[in-house]
Formats: sequence, structure tokens, C-alpha cells
Amino acid sequence: MKKKKGFKFFRWLFLYIPLWFLAITVLWVLVLRWMPVYVTPLMVVRTCQNWNDDSFVTHKRWQPMEKISPKLAKAVIASEDARFFSHNGFDWIEIDKALDAHRKGKRLRGASTISQQTAKNVFLFPGRSWVRKGFEVYFTFLIETFWGKERILEVYLNVAEMGRGIYGAEAAAEHLFCTRAAKLSSRQASLIAACLPNPLVRKANAPSAGVRKRAADIRAMMGTVALPW
Repeated sequence: MKKKKGFKFFRWLFLYIPLWFLAITVLWVLVLRWMPVYVTPLMVVRTCQNWNDDSFVTHKRWQPMEKISPKLAKAVIASEDARFFSHNGFDWIEIDKALDAHRKGKRLRGASTISQQTAKNVFLFPGRSWVRKGFEVYFTFLIETFWGKERILEVYLNVAEMGRGIYGAEAAAEHLFCTRAAKLSSRQASLIAACLPNPLVRKANAPSAGVRKRAADIRAMMGTVALPW
């Protein structure tokens, strides 16, 4: 009897639970292949962090890719992930560079691609652990498999944190530059991209000298980015 119960437990643990997890997560990813992403775990966290702050407001408005300036798409690729269209979700060249620098005693820098950032923004709560990194790898693989590059970039441009309470291209365009996402200029797009590593500290509409320099570098690189649509 005990053996039978033990076998049933391990069957659930190693067969049924993984199969249910696989089915649910694949279905989740497939639904979001076509459905707009209206809320992300990070938005929930930020709202909770500012629960008692009446000045905090979440600004977000989904826009399809055709209503977002190609200049912003080029700017974020130039800034965040130059090999976006050629890798499979993981930029092994940048990963090797980061690990090599770490071996030489330098601070371990990030090498996350736009695909990885999209996966963790949409599916995971903020945090740092090897378990979370494993889930990030898993969801990155799923969106690369089922979404494709254009959809990944579209979702990224709609959910990325671009300021305090500001998520996505349309909200950033409206609240930082009083324009629409479709009408962002090269300068505005590059300033938004320059702030993406730390949008709560860096201000695209009130850039420091460092942000302005970074934005100028991004504009210089934007000409090398070709969108395949």
C-alpha cells in the first residue's frame, strides 16, 4: 500500500505537474501571440510599492506595431540588442563577453536580449535568483518559438517601463513629449532608449549630459538597423 502511494506521489510530481505546467504556459504564450498585454507583474509591483502615494498613476495604452514609430524600434534595438534579428533569443556573443569580463575581475554586466527582457516583463515578477533565471530562459524559448521577432518587439515596445508609472511607447510619447508613438522623432526615440536601463532615475524629457551623449550614440547606430517588415 505504501509503495502504491509513493508511486502515485512521484507520478504526480514528475509527470502530471510538469505536463500541466507545460500545457498551461504554452497556452498562455499562444493566447498572448494575438491578445494585447494589458498588465504585467512589474506594473502590479510598482502599484503596490506606491500604494500610499496619491501622485502615482499608471499610464499605459496598447498600440499595434504599425502605430509605433519605426525610429523607436530601431533605437531600442541599437541600444539594447544589436543582434536581435540574428539570435534565437540569447546573444551568446554578449554572454561570452560578460563572462570573460567577470573572470577578469570586472563587475558582471547584463547580457539580456530584448526577447529575454520581454519574457521576464510579461511572465515573471521582478527578482534575482537562478530559479527565476531558469523560468526566464524557458519563456524566452517559448516566445521565440511561437511569437516571432515582430511580435516580441511589439510586446516589448508596449510593456517596457519608460518612466515612473509609464509603460510602453504610446504612454511615453504622450507623457514625456506630448506626442503620439507614431510621431516620435529620432531624437525623442533615442532619448527613451537611452533611459531604458534605469527609467526611474533617467529622464528622457529632462536628460542629463550622460543621457544626451548616450542618445547621440544611439542615433548614430540607428542607421545600421534594418527592420525586416
